[in-house]
Amino acid sequence: MPNAQPGQPFSTRRLAHEAGVHRPLQAGICGTKKAGAESIVVSGGYKDDEDYGDVIVYTGHGGQDGAGNQVSNQSLDDSGNAALVTSCLEGLPVRVIRGWQGESAFAPLEGYRYDGLYRVTSYGSKFGIDGFLIWQFRMEAYDGTPMPETHQQEELSESPEEPPTDGGEKQPPSGNEEPGRVTTTVQRIVRSSAVKRQVKQWHDNRCQICELRIEGPGGSYSEGAHIQALGSPHNGPDTTGNVLCLCPTCHVMLDLGVIVLGDDLAIIRDGAVAGALRTHPKHAIDLGV
Repeated sequence: MPNAQPGQPFSTRRLAHEAGVHRPLQAGICGTKKAGAESIVVSGGYKDDEDYGDVIVYTGHGGQDGAGNQVSNQSLDDSGNAALVTSCLEGLPVRVIRGWQGESAFAPLEGYRYDGLYRVTSYGSKFGIDGFLIWQFRMEAYDGTPMPETHQQEELSESPEEPPTDGGEKQPPSGNEEPGRVTTTVQRIVRSSAVKRQVKQWHDNRCQICELRIEGPGGSYSEGAHIQALGSPHNGPDTTGNVLCLCPTCHVMLDLGVIVLGDDLAIIRDGAVAGALRTHPKHAIDLGV
């Protein structure tokens, strides 16, 4: 990970390249399908991009002519698009760099700026402004990533007041002209994405409880579920022995206690044995953590 802080400016892409923030000198997406996306540049290169600061709807790569018009469909076979799909499926962080060329209020006035880590929360296809199929990736800033600077005053839409319920005139809330300030220290658990990726790879993204393998455009999806939660009071380890490969539904049921694992890896539901957890020779599960 480059030693850069959110908000750090770079006058040119070469300087961003030399700092390791975004290695390609031209491509907007850095990464591969296998490893995921390292970084992206948001610089107004695609008409369908939407930038809300802590949320970005980022248009994938491909299908443009030299004038920036979309002249053909995009594909998830493109290495950059495939990299963003992997980042979404595997929950891998992506560095976001904004360039001055963008029309967004969050674009820097000059040069480039590193704006921190974002996660790819979803992706999908649609017909873009120019009438061709594009792929778009919704990206959300990680907790603790500061809101990027803006050089324009955002317009706030006015919402009509709800009518009073007692027939009288509704008074607006008084608010607080001098809100207090509190200094807080936040401790975050550093999770190893490599541990979850290894477990999911062993099981080929197939749920160890119900055997479901979710197939989507660009790849399959599963979740790495900790048997003992990492946070207090359990403080479980972030190791492969404490992680299962599950579908989203079984993950939630395990977290809520709807499903319980017996000492012999039996799946217990409603007090009765409902099956046995599927295992893998390389995946040694430790229920005694």
